[in-house]
Amino acid sequence: MEVAVKIRARPAQQRFVIDDSSKIGEARRAAQTLANYEFDEETAGKVAIAASELATNLHRHAAAGEILLQILGSAESAVIELLAIDRGPGMSDVSRCLSDGFSTRGTTGTGLGAVRRLATDFDIHSVPGEGTTVMARFGRGSGGVRYGVVNLALEGEIDCGDGWSILENSEGVSVFLIDGLGHGTFAAEAAQAGIGAFAANPFIAPNEILAHANAAMSRTRGGAGACARIVGDKVSYAGVGNISGALVGDGKSQGLVSNNGTLGSNKRTNQQFEYRRTPGAVLAMHSDGISARWDLKSRGDLLARHPAIVAATIYRDHARGRDDATVVVVA
Repeated sequence: MEVAVKIRARPAQQRFVIDDSSKIGEARRAAQTLANYEFDEETAGKVAIAASELATNLHRHAAAGEILLQILGSAESAVIELLAIDRGPGMSDVSRCLSDGFSTRGTTGTGLGAVRRLATDFDIHSVPGEGTTVMARFGRGSGGVRYGVVNLALEGEIDCGDGWSILENSEGVSVFLIDGLGHGTFAAEAAQAGIGAFAANPFIAPNEILAHANAAMSRTRGGAGACARIVGDKVSYAGVGNISGALVGDGKSQGLVSNNGTLGSNKRTNQQFEYRRTPGAVLAMHSDGISARWDLKSRGDLLARHPAIVAATIYRDHARGRDDATVVVVA
């Protein structure tokens, strides 16, 4: 039976490189504008303050820091997420740095503590010599499955040629990631055709979802795609093209197999593979705008954080910088 699901249109995530003090105000204004559409005045004000605090911290303490801004959740229960990412000196004592009045650089030290108090959901991960990632979410809370996403258009492009969706029913979770060939408007059209096919019936077998996406994308330039269905400790997975997937946890990393080819190019049979997810393992999927050379199986400290922190760290350390980049992490 067809189960049409309304998926919220997702513009490309906004990215602000905080390399000048003027970028602090730019990030704050963008966050305020987005929040004004979704929330009451009080909540929108909290989002703006948090954006300003995070951007100020990046400007004072970090090298090549950036703020990522996006809407998650449904139209009825929107969540605005701020990610602050840097390759700065990192923190040896995160809990102390969250305390008001503490600073390593002689400033007031209230920034991160204030953001934690204002946010509905907050997490942070920092390693000396590697950098820091901070997540702050505002709204009613996304509820259900815990996930994180970075979804960015190639610099200079308005439309992102990658698309994604995560949906949950009483049995489990379906995760879909699509990468339209190339980048820009035509790649985005291909990706949205694939997302539409997924939304029409998201809880059938992954290989069937890819068959529907293949048909829907036949009048576009096509692309790569993958779908994972998580039910308990079982993961069913099907992929076509250069979408990478892995189950990571308990000191192990298991790659998920995709078939060669291009969705939308011809009629095809999509092979589906079955995996068992160990307790605590996360599912990570990404487009080829992210290098597949990451390895987190020995990073229990990071895998214990919110999936948004994991996704942002993979992006920070492994983005290629020459294509749209998307990474999805589901706990």
